[in-house]
Amino acid sequence: MMEEVVRYNFRLRPGAIAERALTAEWHRCRFLWNEAVHQQKSGRKPTFGKLSKLLTDARSRRLWLRDGSQVAQQQTLRTYGQALDHSFKVKGRGRPTVKTRKNSRPSLEYTVRGFAIKAGKLALPKGVNIPVVWSRDLPSEPTSVRVTQDSLGHWYASFVVRRAVEATPLVEGSIGIDWGVSTTATTTDPLYDLPYLGHRKRCAAELAKAQRKMSRRRSGKRGPQSAGYARAVRDAAKLHKKAVRQNSHDARLWAKGLVEHHALIAVEDFKPKFLAKSKMARKAADAAIGAAKRELIFRGERAGRTVVMVRPAYTTMTCSSCFARAKQRLELDERTFLCDDCGHTDGRDRNAARVILVVAERGHTCVDDVRRSQPSFGLVAGAL
Repeated sequence: MMEEVVRYNFRLRPGAIAERALTAEWHRCRFLWNEAVHQQKSGRKPTFGKLSKLLTDARSRRLWLRDGSQVAQQQTLRTYGQALDHSFKVKGRGRPTVKTRKNSRPSLEYTVRGFAIKAGKLALPKGVNIPVVWSRDLPSEPTSVRVTQDSLGHWYASFVVRRAVEATPLVEGSIGIDWGVSTTATTTDPLYDLPYLGHRKRCAAELAKAQRKMSRRRSGKRGPQSAGYARAVRDAAKLHKKAVRQNSHDARLWAKGLVEHHALIAVEDFKPKFLAKSKMARKAADAAIGAAKRELIFRGERAGRTVVMVRPAYTTMTCSSCFARAKQRLELDERTFLCDDCGHTDGRDRNAARVILVVAERGHTCVDDVRRSQPSFGLVAGAL
């Protein structure tokens, strides 16, 4: 039986002393990260080996660093080395930047020699014991753990474990997916559409009230903010996180049902980033297209399905019946597609989803590739 490496997340309930210890440990790790960034900007080309030697020297001279966990500090430097390496190899990945006290969230890594689970608690170095909310059992002994804090001040532990991979049933269906705003995902089968539910829109009034309270209590740049401002920020963050969790839940259920019944999944390779500059920015962010797309791709690849990313160019302008291309680009208010060549009529997004599926079924990732490979454009609409 095959195994997979996954993360199991659990809520932590640290006391005041444990929380202060975690925060102090994070500031030590943050100092080391920023020092590594400085080394890179100075042209010294820091490697993990060089940084480890600098850490050993710094711990011998600074009691402040020796009071922390060497495992967490080494893992911080290892993570920095990986981030720096990816910045040279992964397209669009920038160089690691400085982590400020104000804008960075605590994140601590511990390998198996730096933590233990004792009596249902997470035992960390320097005598830090934190109760864990065990919502489920671990499938195996964890090899590492990541301790993080979110925007609400809640602490979480993410354990890396191995678990057996369940056999995925074989299916034969195929489906095409077109992303939108009024309907988050339009598919070739209406039963699997992901509607726009507007979770952020429902709490817009409460969020606006919380943001006005933040604005009133903000003291500008004159020293640190008050405790009242911090409470107002927390109230606004709660509303944001509530909407995010609702969107994530809907996307998981939708992706799970779609992956269970289709062997071929053709996904429009849509980049929602450009919508941030349009009039639909707020609604596009509320739809969480990017999060739903990532969830679908992850679940599809994990289940062994064939996931094909199709470029969105001309998918809206192409007829799914005869594959003829419209002469003019459709405006956003035109929701019905009408082919001038064959008279085929369909919903704008539904037609695009069928085109995306046709492209994927023929082993391509672009509409133009299909048009060049089939001069007659003789596609049968009934096969879709």
